[in-house]
Amino acid sequence: MSFSLADLQNVIRETYGAKDQRRGADGNFMWLMEEIGELAGALRSGTHEEQLGEFADVLAWLATIANVVGVDLAEAVARKYGAGCPGCGQLVCTCADAEKP
Repeated sequence: MSFSLADLQNVIRETYGAKDQRRGADGNFMWLMEEIGELAGALRSGTHEEQLGEFADVLAWLATIANVVGVDLAEAVARKYGAGCPGCGQLVCTCADAEKP
């Protein structure tokens, strides 16, 4: 099954759009931070099934915030990473290990 970033944003918008708009970017960001904490716990000591759920939750809240502020995630990712590493410009990153990318 294929599910693109655009599909994710559309499903989240259709399912939760009105609530998300009322909460605004700041309110939704707090939920994202909570889910990132839950993902950290699942990575540390959770089952694979729990990790799957937490990754999905983090992506859903990220899509929520993108929807609220009018960012197309697929476009954002393509612009930044579509040609490879944004640091060195290579498809396989050649940046020093100490650098961010």
